[in-house]
Amino acid sequence: MATALGTISEIDRELALRRVDPATGEPMQRTSVMTHIAWVPTQWVEAAEDVLTGLADRHPSRTIVLVPDPDAEEGIDANAEVMQFPLGNGRQVCVETIRVRLNGSRAEVPASVVQPLLLPDLPVFLRWRGVPPFGERPFEELIDVVDRLIVDSTEWPDLPAPYTQLAQVFDRVVVSDIAWARTSRWRPQLASLWPGIKDVKTIEVTGTEAQANLLAGWLRSRLRHDVALEHIQADRLAGVKVDGEPAPFPPGERPDPADLLSDELDRFSRDRVYEEAVRSA
Repeated sequence: MATALGTISEIDRELALRRVDPATGEPMQRTSVMTHIAWVPTQWVEAAEDVLTGLADRHPSRTIVLVPDPDAEEGIDANAEVMQFPLGNGRQVCVETIRVRLNGSRAEVPASVVQPLLLPDLPVFLRWRGVPPFGERPFEELIDVVDRLIVDSTEWPDLPAPYTQLAQVFDRVVVSDIAWARTSRWRPQLASLWPGIKDVKTIEVTGTEAQANLLAGWLRSRLRHDVALEHIQADRLAGVKVDGEPAPFPPGERPDPADLLSDELDRFSRDRVYEEAVRSA
């Protein structure tokens, strides 16, 4: 059973105890290549845990899962665990996970909890579940301490309006969007239609609202002229028509959520094409 921890020093002590190899009594070597922060409102906890399970052995990291609960009694409620995965030849990878419930006003000041737990000299990624509260203190604090923000605008209501606020943080933090990654097979497929696509007036997308808006924004930004969007709702990107003509379906398999997040954790530079697509969406 996980030990309930109420301070940063208690979290550090618990991690140190759990990094001791029970077979030898020696501390296990930390193998983290990043700090991965996840901001996970209560309604996203189950989905987030499923994705983290799929990532554990692919990106050895210190993962800090933040669950805000502003209505709870003041303080933090945390637990820590260390998992080992064999790499072969007697080697193992060590993964640390810290789950922190930010209660009461602590939900407004997450950086005070996160900063002492960051691993020095390693990149810091922030996965934000749901639409970020742009301009509000929790979001502003965290993007000031991370190197990369990862969102999934598929989770956002009222698109494309939130893209305007997202574009305002591009010069402050590198941004990845899993919804954009889900269009990766379709963009080269549509580009292959050049030059026949250069004067397109309308794109019809059967998929999520985010996929439709991002594909339309990408096409506008590449062609440098307006392209009208017609959207047919679906839970996945199932088809695209250009001026009423169906585009050929691209090859490849639809990746699962853990694969998509894993790919984004391997990226470090700004994606200017994505940024232009967002601005044009």
